[in-house]
Amino acid sequence: MRTLVTGGAGFIGSNLVDALVRRGDDVTVLDDLSTGRAENLAGSAARLVETSITGDLGPVFETARPEIVFHLAAQVDVRRSVEDPAADLAINGSGTLRVLEAARAAGARHVVYASTGGAIYGDTDEIPTPESAPIAPLAPYGHSKHVGEGYCRLFAQLHGLGATSVRFANVYGPRQDPLGEGGVVAIFCGRVLDGAPATIFGTGEQTRDFVYVGDVVAALLAASDGGARFGPYNIGTGRETSVNDLAGVLRKVSGRDFAPDHRPSRPGEVERSCLNPARAHEELGWRAGTALEDGLRETLAWAAGRA
Repeated sequence: MRTLVTGGAGFIGSNLVDALVRRGDDVTVLDDLSTGRAENLAGSAARLVETSITGDLGPVFETARPEIVFHLAAQVDVRRSVEDPAADLAINGSGTLRVLEAARAAGARHVVYASTGGAIYGDTDEIPTPESAPIAPLAPYGHSKHVGEGYCRLFAQLHGLGATSVRFANVYGPRQDPLGEGGVVAIFCGRVLDGAPATIFGTGEQTRDFVYVGDVVAALLAASDGGARFGPYNIGTGRETSVNDLAGVLRKVSGRDFAPDHRPSRPGEVERSCLNPARAHEELGWRAGTALEDGLRETLAWAAGRA
């Protein structure tokens, strides 16, 4: 199968590319390497095209002729979105529109769009949060990702393009960058290995739904086989973990002292975030299978190998 992955040199994207190559796909990666790394694709049979989703994508898509497009390229830094919302929208909104138009023109039959869970729902009383919850982002990032979902639905309605949106919880695992919603795991792993304390903003009782990247890759593959289903689908564990508890599990896994260092809270951050993944299980047959302790052990081992 011919597949194209935008953002395929990034954390989640490169793990997905590995899985696609293993199953025998002809894979094209589109990445401007602003946050992705070419080394994540070292030795891969995938072809890397270094370009941005904000530019002219027609020639790349015409050459690759993808049947399936996985759209993971994005601006994922919440703080940057607050500081420069126009740039955030240009990438996550207009960039997604360009990907959809290029996919349609090249004859692709399905686009899987990587969206976000916690940043779209904002602070909500319904935990774990279902897809039916009100959309109430606290930062431009959540809003721009929701705009991308709207374009996916519109292209499905106007052009018959298969488009499935998946809303990620806090993804962590090997190759993770400290940016983005799940970046706290990468930061904490680095600090554990450096013998430094755990920098925690606020009380540390804010919660997140940490889902392992291998499980997320399985969800993306399941979504690409889901026919014309739009979703959106929450991709998470359905379990809350506080930042304090995350530090505690890393202390246990590493066997090292990992004392907290509390700092003032940051604006635009959600207090509680946990996704209800029931729809993904019922309609895609997907369920997260990696325990937090096991996933953190794998992530820490990878980080130690790079140190």
